[in-house]
Amino acid sequence: MAKSILITSIEGHSGKSLIALGVIDALSRATARVGVFRPITRSGDGADDVLEMLLARTEVGLTAAECIGVGYDELRADADAALGRILQRYRAIEARCDAVVILGSDYTDVAGPAELGMNARIAANLGAPVLLVLGGRDTAGHGERLGATEARTAAQLGQLARLGIAELAQERAVLSAIVVNRADAVRQEEIGAAVRGALGEERAGDAAQAPVWVIPEEPSLVAPSVRGVLHALGGRMLRGDPELLDREVLDVVIAGMSMVNVLPRLIESAVVIVPADREDVLLATLLAQAAGTFPSIAAIVLNGPFALPEPIERLLDGLGPRIPIIATDHGTYDTTVRTMNAPGRLSVDAPHRVGRALTLFEQHVEVPDLIARLGVARSDVVTPLMFQYELFDRARAERHTIVLPEGGDDRVLRAAAAVLSGGIADLVILGEETAVRARSRELGVDLTAARIVSPTDPELVPRFAQEYARLRAHKGVTLAQAADTVTDVSYFGTLMVHLGLADGMVSGAAHTTAHTIRPAFEIIKTRPGVSVVSSVFLMALADRVLVYGDCAVIPDPTSEQLADIAISSAETATAFGIDPRVAMLSYSTGDSGSGAEVEKVRAATELVRERAPELPVEGPIQYDAAADAAVARAKLPGSSVAGRATVFVFPDLNTGNNTYKAVQRSAGAVAMGPVLQGLNKPINDLSRGALVEDIVNTIAITAIQAQRGSAS
Repeated sequence: MAKSILITSIEGHSGKSLIALGVIDALSRATARVGVFRPITRSGDGADDVLEMLLARTEVGLTAAECIGVGYDELRADADAALGRILQRYRAIEARCDAVVILGSDYTDVAGPAELGMNARIAANLGAPVLLVLGGRDTAGHGERLGATEARTAAQLGQLARLGIAELAQERAVLSAIVVNRADAVRQEEIGAAVRGALGEERAGDAAQAPVWVIPEEPSLVAPSVRGVLHALGGRMLRGDPELLDREVLDVVIAGMSMVNVLPRLIESAVVIVPADREDVLLATLLAQAAGTFPSIAAIVLNGPFALPEPIERLLDGLGPRIPIIATDHGTYDTTVRTMNAPGRLSVDAPHRVGRALTLFEQHVEVPDLIARLGVARSDVVTPLMFQYELFDRARAERHTIVLPEGGDDRVLRAAAAVLSGGIADLVILGEETAVRARSRELGVDLTAARIVSPTDPELVPRFAQEYARLRAHKGVTLAQAADTVTDVSYFGTLMVHLGLADGMVSGAAHTTAHTIRPAFEIIKTRPGVSVVSSVFLMALADRVLVYGDCAVIPDPTSEQLADIAISSAETATAFGIDPRVAMLSYSTGDSGSGAEVEKVRAATELVRERAPELPVEGPIQYDAAADAAVARAKLPGSSVAGRATVFVFPDLNTGNNTYKAVQRSAGAVAMGPVLQGLNKPINDLSRGALVEDIVNTIAITAIQAQRGSAS
């Protein structure tokens, strides 16, 4: 029987979706089979954005339709029959999962005093303990409008807890924990004490020991995005960078006055509403953004049925403003109301916001305690999500500094913000500080904790040039030539790693592989006992993680190089918690075939056995015999590697590169890499098509490699 927990609250807009998201991710660290169930959902079209977002974080393969119990209409018509239907639908989900997160109703349709009681009744009938969410903001009467909510006091939240606890007890629901969400950050301890006091008054024995966690208010998580404002207005985007549509809107400025009065009133991350016939105010606001001496606003909305004059259009074409400029025909009042009421919510389409929410949850909720209370046993299966969590946890355990040379790439800046907020690594970003900071503000990402270094830094360039000239003196490199070379971001970043100013480097989002790793060959060089630099991909399949090497660096390795690749790949596997069993791949298994390519692999296998006698290795062996136990029994019975290999060494780059891409595309595997190995210090290359998530993963991998270097 699956373990389950029902998340509910006393009122709407408490942020249950953030809590549910955090609980799902917490459970996903222990088991791959985490499900979601929504006992009651809105009537109408059946769309449920929250459910879709939560399902996107699971790997069971459930559809939204399968995870819904009943609609409000069905509940109104016959509550008892609806409860039976809910139980039936839940059992179907439970049978497919090890843990189920049940999300209570939203208080958006038939909200009333009895709604918490109904959620409690459902919990009791499903046998699910309750995680009660208390809203730290008073949203009664004004929902989530910008700036409309007020922080609740500790006394108010204590009283709210008493009401909720009593209601749950009346329906005989078991209270497992309480989370106060969106709490006043200044009063966190006071709030926690007040709610624990209420819990002690209302409950006895072990139940009174239910934990209370307090999560502070994070305005950006409930703020609408510029895209949300655009949709709420039914507006048209006249100008601007589409990348900035995901920036959060934290305030509204109505600019109906002269520009000398507008400029002092600009607010960071605000939408500025400008009458469409006030071109002077529009241009003044754009100039303020270009100057960089005023707060960075999120967007400009031109309201009213007025087209911009042709000379102004030409002027805007020349200026090429990056800030979104939105046009709407609504009047000032309607435009303001629609902007302030634009929804701000977590969704599948806002991964940066989801990542920020998960970090906030993890920082303030004792995740191990939560998992222990639910009694979910850790699975032997390792999914891509579970492996990613392990990477992040390993990186956090001993933080290192990683340099990112490509500070002009938006993906790198977004990834950097995610890494910093998650505590995965400390970061140095190369670029001109004014430009990098300005772009990060435009993107709405927080890089406050990052160190920004110019590749033309007047103190570092002479030092780096002297060191590079010393290292390359045998190639005739002069100090003047070195001074010119080291301002290249790849050389600059590599020298930072070489001289101990950073522990590793990640690059390649905007540069070729050769541009990224050539400086490493010249400066970092290979570890003692390693003749070549090679690479692996960490291939996260549905239920396990494999290591593929070499798929990116050496086109046609010799037997000696293959042996080096195998040993380095096994060491990399160990560093990432994978028990290495090495398969030296060929088109022949054992003694069944011959030929130059087979003999190369056979010789490499013998070299591995000589150099690393403790390492389980088999070769030559075909992929099916290495990966499939049934084939292994037929082709190579008695082998300790066949059928259960974890490290696959390909005979050449052509085979390796095509195989990893075939598995990635056909089997849906997550390919992390290439991870360079054999260097004295970690330098890793990105694909130029890398996603933000790929960059975050590679930074975590590099930080873990740096840990290994610091321990040796």
